[in-house]
Amino acid sequence: MTRLICHAAALMLITGMASCGDNQQQGADSDATDSTAAAKPGVTAKDWGEADGKKVQLFTLTNKNGVTVDITNYGGIVTSWVTPDKNGNKSSVVIGLASLQEYKKDPPYFGAIIGRYGNRIANGKFQLDGKIYTLATNNGKNHLHGGNKGFDKVVWDATPGTDGNPSLTLSYLSKDGEEGYPGNLKVTVVYTLTDDDGLNIEYSAETDKATPVNLTNHSYFNLTGDAGNSILNHTLMIDADSYTPVDDGLIPTGEIKAVAGTPFDFKTPTAIGARIEQVKGGYDHNFVLNRKDSSLSLVAVLADSVSGRKLEVYTTEPGLQFYSGNFLDGSFSSNGKPVQLHNALCLETQHFPDSPNKPKFPSTILKPGEKYHTVTKYRVTLQ
Repeated sequence: MTRLICHAAALMLITGMASCGDNQQQGADSDATDSTAAAKPGVTAKDWGEADGKKVQLFTLTNKNGVTVDITNYGGIVTSWVTPDKNGNKSSVVIGLASLQEYKKDPPYFGAIIGRYGNRIANGKFQLDGKIYTLATNNGKNHLHGGNKGFDKVVWDATPGTDGNPSLTLSYLSKDGEEGYPGNLKVTVVYTLTDDDGLNIEYSAETDKATPVNLTNHSYFNLTGDAGNSILNHTLMIDADSYTPVDDGLIPTGEIKAVAGTPFDFKTPTAIGARIEQVKGGYDHNFVLNRKDSSLSLVAVLADSVSGRKLEVYTTEPGLQFYSGNFLDGSFSSNGKPVQLHNALCLETQHFPDSPNKPKFPSTILKPGEKYHTVTKYRVTLQ
């Protein structure tokens, strides 16, 4: 299984690139310019409330350029990522909420770690080693993003790292039977903010029983830095010749189809809004990335001409879920702006949806003695 190999090459590439409480309001609504004006490189923490009887904190990672990323150990959520635009104005390129209380109101996975299985599993069932496992059906008749209380809603153990680039190590033990999954799964996620303005996310896991695992991050991006703006004018490139078509419940049919001649062809930079009307419901599809091996590779580039920002996506994963914010309805606000339809998008690195029920897809089964290890890097630059 490709992702179970220790990605030494990926980590070398990361290193190389790196070298070139509820009443607290330091989440998405903090003033971007003031929060970075006098910032020093490193990691700071402040109390942000409680959940499940455990202390929740908000950590701020700051690099030598004054770029900051805020992460809470509640759900491993990235609440803010403040970078300058082409005019030097600083604002957050991710959707974030102002307080822990807002995140407890069940937003659509803004910025969270997703697990035990990112994306959908058909009918909330899969068979493994001759046994049928039943999961929560929290998305119509299907299972989505780990169930009713996935990794996005738990309090992780957090350890800041200041030796080298600022980092935050999050750990969680998902117990045997949690949300219906077999095995005690020990999970570690390390966020690192590099001096080339990249956010590395390194996922690791081990289990004592065979189990499906598919971890990802669900950040919603808007490169304008204003959650009130549409992302339909953003251009997107995805290095994928194929994608996985879905049924009406957004479950892959099992087919792998060429993107050529379809609205799913993003092999060259294309405005997201150019063909979205041709896609029923908008984009919410897995792209089969063009990969020669499991090394960390550039797989997508998102760009906004107004701000001049560009987001590069690197990963060791075989798939990328492009979601165009089809279900955003203004129920939540970021920096005082209601997040409406198509005001943000997700680029979720992953194995394919419903892989436990699709034997021809790359396997997502982790067995005892194996090590799950994947790496993704998001990097913001100026065009």
